[in-house]
Amino acid sequence: MSADPADPASFRADRLVSDVESLRAHLGLDQMDLLAHSAGAILATLYAAAHPERLSRLILVTPGLAAAGVEGSEEDRSAALGRRETEPWYPSALAALEMIFAGSRSLEDFRASRPFYYGRWDETAQAHATAGVSERHQAAREGFFADLTFDVPAIRSALEKLTAPVLLYAGEADPLVPPALAEQAAPLFSNATVVVQPGAGHFPWIDDPAAFAAAVNSFLA
Repeated sequence: MSADPADPASFRADRLVSDVESLRAHLGLDQMDLLAHSAGAILATLYAAAHPERLSRLILVTPGLAAAGVEGSEEDRSAALGRRETEPWYPSALAALEMIFAGSRSLEDFRASRPFYYGRWDETAQAHATAGVSERHQAAREGFFADLTFDVPAIRSALEKLTAPVLLYAGEADPLVPPALAEQAAPLFSNATVVVQPGAGHFPWIDDPAAFAAAVNSFLA
């Protein structure tokens, strides 16, 4: 396990772009396929904007799209969350999520909000939800977004140079990155495909591993 950096801001997404490029060079790859999930898609988008010629394919899974200026409204988010209101965990999970949106960084709220991230809150989802979660997780998250701002027009202009095929992969039941956001982002890429996994949340490979693997393998093939 890596030691914590002296400066958590070294985790910041834009600073990590050079790390991804250094890894590509270290591996001796002229081009590479790049897959990123959730907030990691912010880093992948920044990398694609900075080094479009180095990507052979780009896969963004339930992606954070803020770097490209695509973000859902408060109304859209509330509507998506409301679709789960019949679930027994809904009241406590919603209260925790609202606390997080208001700035809470407590692990208690983080854990309580987890059911929203899955298509079904079964034993598999519950085991995955808190695996590896600790105070270090929150520190890394804060460092990733620390004072992070985006020059959206410049990023969008740079993405126009990306000729590699792009897969925008959404979960039908994901309230954080609903399929409509993926559809909204698709025109920003010259060759983008949107795939929506039925019944999936923010972690589609947990909800239906076979469906997720088949879709990604089909794209890579």
